[in-house]
Amino acid sequence: MTTTSRTADFETNESVPWRSRLVQVVLASTLLAPLGVPLVSPALPVIRDAFGVTDATASLLVSAYFVAGIVLSPFVGALADRIGRKRVLAGSLVAFGLVGGATAFAPSFAVVLALRMVQGVAAAGIFVSTVTLVGDAFEGSQRNAVLGVNTAVLSTGAAAFPVVGGALVGYGWNAPFYAYLLAVPVGLVAAVVLDEPAREEVRSLPGVDYLRSALGAIAGSGTASFYAATFATEFLLFGAVFTALPFLLTAEYALTPLYVGVVITAAEAASVVASAANGRLSRSFSNGRLVAAGVGAYGVGLLGAWAAPSALFVGVSMLAVGCGVGLVLPSVDAAVSDRIPASFRAGALSLRNSTTFLGRASGPFVFAGLALVVGYPALLFASGTVALVGALVVGVVDLSRRGRATGTGRESPR
Repeated sequence: MTTTSRTADFETNESVPWRSRLVQVVLASTLLAPLGVPLVSPALPVIRDAFGVTDATASLLVSAYFVAGIVLSPFVGALADRIGRKRVLAGSLVAFGLVGGATAFAPSFAVVLALRMVQGVAAAGIFVSTVTLVGDAFEGSQRNAVLGVNTAVLSTGAAAFPVVGGALVGYGWNAPFYAYLLAVPVGLVAAVVLDEPAREEVRSLPGVDYLRSALGAIAGSGTASFYAATFATEFLLFGAVFTALPFLLTAEYALTPLYVGVVITAAEAASVVASAANGRLSRSFSNGRLVAAGVGAYGVGLLGAWAAPSALFVGVSMLAVGCGVGLVLPSVDAAVSDRIPASFRAGALSLRNSTTFLGRASGPFVFAGLALVVGYPALLFASGTVALVGALVVGVVDLSRRGRATGTGRESPR
């Protein structure tokens, strides 16, 4: 029995099929994905001291993880299209767990860095295969509902794992890395209980022909604005919120690190709520409109933080930013899944992953550099303004595409 047929009973329902083995495995896999950076970040100072390296060198453990994902995600996506989603997911989970566990025994910083790069590739495989499996198995609002819950789980893990990592590193620099071993049994379960979705034949295509066909499918899908929105979402989140905002809160409002964390956690909490509601919202609004609304929420939140008369108002503004994350990411994944043929879906979603990692890696670097020239308040104002303009562009593109579809008698794109 294929995954598609196994979930057919759910496709007439718009709620999340919690008893579906596919959904359970996907959510368990997604919960482990934030182990990659949030778990390790609190341990960076201890790792620095353990190996006698500088702050900048220790931070390479984060950069190397992202760079590997940026560069190699498309190859992972192509592999998932050619050999199957289940194999890539199971293999990526096992590799993620074993390589992470092996890092605890690394004899030098160079070995730790090399293993982190391998982990970045495995993490890309987890994201690409989980989201593609959901895209293959579900349609319409139910696809949005499952993808929304998937993003909510991701945000929950991202919020919780820094605390876990901070607690574990008290036992030694390598203690957090043992947590990665949890991915191994999840990978074995995925290999046993999941069935491979029925797909159009693509395995026989030579690599160059696959690449040409995949790029053609993406180019003709009208998803360029969604990829741009994904980059902007992550770029602003990691640049404006995770990098600029803490310095602003410390300098302007004299907040302690604890209260800075509370403000940022407010954004994460709002993201969880908005993501979980994505399925219900998609019954009334297209994915394009949801993405436009999400980017617009970013603009409102960042401008609110810039104009805030108090730290409390900054925290309230971050709720809008968090809602933006919850609106954008599941809707982008749903739109790409809807518009790209199944034969090239993993490849298309792998580009989304590369775009995500690129935004996360470049945001802090760019914002930290610009802040030296213009200051953090000006950056928040500029970011909010650009986000509002971006929301308008995404909305106009969506309306234009829907108008063309109506004029030709075709079904309006989601």
